[in-house]
Amino acid sequence: MSRLESGIPGFDEIFSSVSDFDLTGFPGNTSTLIIGPPKVGKSIFCYQFAYHGLSIDEPCLYITADEGMKQLQQNMIDFNWFLQSAMDKEMLYVIDSISSLSGASIETTNTYNLSKINDPTDLMVKVGLGTRFVFKKSEEFRSVFDSLTTPFAFNPEPMVVRFLKTYIRRLKEAGATIIFTCTEGIVSENTEKILKSIANNVIMMDGDYITFRSIEGPIGTAKYHITDKGIIVDKGEVL
Repeated sequence: MSRLESGIPGFDEIFSSVSDFDLTGFPGNTSTLIIGPPKVGKSIFCYQFAYHGLSIDEPCLYITADEGMKQLQQNMIDFNWFLQSAMDKEMLYVIDSISSLSGASIETTNTYNLSKINDPTDLMVKVGLGTRFVFKKSEEFRSVFDSLTTPFAFNPEPMVVRFLKTYIRRLKEAGATIIFTCTEGIVSENTEKILKSIANNVIMMDGDYITFRSIEGPIGTAKYHITDKGIIVDKGEVL
C-alpha cells in the first residue's frame, strides 16, 4: 500500500510507530474522517495536508463548505501557505459550496467552481468535474472535504450520508486519498457512528491530543500544538 506524507511534523512518525509498516504517512487510496469539537485544528489539518501535497507536485481536489475561497486563501496565508501558484499550475481544483449563498455574482475559472451547499446533487456533479480535472494531472491525488458540518445544517442527515458514500466511492475509484471533517456532536449519535464506519481511518482531535485509528489496526494518541507554522505533533509520545 502506498503512503502519502501528511505534511504535519511528528504525525507520520507517530502513525508509523504503531504500525507494522516501515513506510510513513497516510495509507494511499483510503478515506479519513477528522472529528472533534470546534476550533481544535481540524481545518488546519486539512490545509497542511493539501498544501504539503501541492508543494511536492501532488494535485488536490479541495471542497470547501465552511468558508468561501477568499477566506480559505487568507486562512492559509496566515500560516505562510500560498495557493495561487498551485492554481496557476492547475494542480489545485477548488469547489466552493458556500459563497453562492450570498447571492453575489462570482466568476468561476478552470480551477475554481461553485456549488450549492443545500444541493448535494449539484455538488456531486461538480465533484465529478473536479475529479476528472485532477485525474488528468495524476492517477494518485489528494482530496479534502472541509467540512460536513455545514451540509448537515442544510440537508437531512440521511441525504448527506448518501452523498458522502458516493463521494468516497467515486474518489477512491479515481485513485484519491481522502480526508473529510465533521464537528463532533452536531449530528445524531447513530449518524456519527455511520460516519466513523464509512471512513477507513478516524482521527479525533480535542485541542490537546490527537488520536487515530487506522485501516491497518493501530490506535495511537499523542499531544499536539497549533503554532504559526501549523500543527505539530509531539514526537516520541504515544499514549
